[in-house]
Amino acid sequence: MFIQTETTPNPATLKFLPGETVLDSGTADFPAPETAGGSPLAKRIFAVGGVTGVFLGRDFVTVTKADDQPWDHLKPSILGAIMEHYQSGAPAIEGKAEKAGHASHDGPDSEIVVQIKELLDTRVRPAVAQDGGDITFHGFDRGVVYLHMQGACAGCPSSTLTLKMGIENLLRHYIPEVVEVRPVA
Repeated sequence: MFIQTETTPNPATLKFLPGETVLDSGTADFPAPETAGGSPLAKRIFAVGGVTGVFLGRDFVTVTKADDQPWDHLKPSILGAIMEHYQSGAPAIEGKAEKAGHASHDGPDSEIVVQIKELLDTRVRPAVAQDGGDITFHGFDRGVVYLHMQGACAGCPSSTLTLKMGIENLLRHYIPEVVEVRPVA
């Protein structure tokens, strides 16, 4: 098995491409070791000291490290953990992965929210998946769109720029009712 790695805009996060399907559909975000209970793959990666987050996509695994840990020391251990997982034959997730991950929204702005989610799904999410992350709709209130950032996007130094210059401009261009985009934790 040959696992490729790619850097992401977030220096604390690396994207691992095992060359095999990680999840058949959806994504799975494990922002801390205690959240990895349902994922044998995430548990195995968290067992490597210094790992602070694991995000699973269709064909990639994004791993976030503690700031004081150098990639030179962690990367070989993470590669080994991913390889061991695939050799074990265990599933990446026991049960089902999350679906689209967008929050539901009822109310007077539901038509606007449908447009926001469609733009996120067709224009934004494919681009951020290439960087090892995901962005999902969290809410819309008085012209402000609230988005949840996962994987490489969470905690990324350039995420504010991505939100303001990229996503906010895109949404404002197509949906005049949008005035601002903000992240939620």
